[in-house]
Amino acid sequence: MSVIAKNTVDMAEVLTNAYELGDMINQSAAVSEYLCWKQRVEEDSEIQAWVKKLEAQKELFRETERFGHFHPNYHEAKDKVAEVERELEQFEAVRKFKAAENELDDILHQMSEMIAFAVSDSIKVPSNDPNPTGGCGSGGSCGCG
Repeated sequence: MSVIAKNTVDMAEVLTNAYELGDMINQSAAVSEYLCWKQRVEEDSEIQAWVKKLEAQKELFRETERFGHFHPNYHEAKDKVAEVERELEQFEAVRKFKAAENELDDILHQMSEMIAFAVSDSIKVPSNDPNPTGGCGSGGSCGCG
């Protein structure tokens, strides 16, 4: 068996295992919880009205954001986005959906790290964390900071 054929077989096995892992994740309680709250948010007409308001406010903010702090309505537009976001947080379904989404994101990130670090300690694993703790420039494992 040639090296290329062996690598092809190994990749096919890896892909099969990846699909099986995906199926296992999709059958987990975390995904079930996420989908349940996602559906409740999508079916609630009052929440959807607030979501549309939020999108409209975000669009207005994006227009001011091009000029940054120098735009006369920048802070007002930013405050209105935050205000609508606070209103959305008043709904239990929204809070539960966000919590379930964060839990699922954490699980997937941990799995991504486990897979990446099994290959090499220096592989970068993307995260949705707006305040990352590791990596280049932050004094993380790369030794840069």
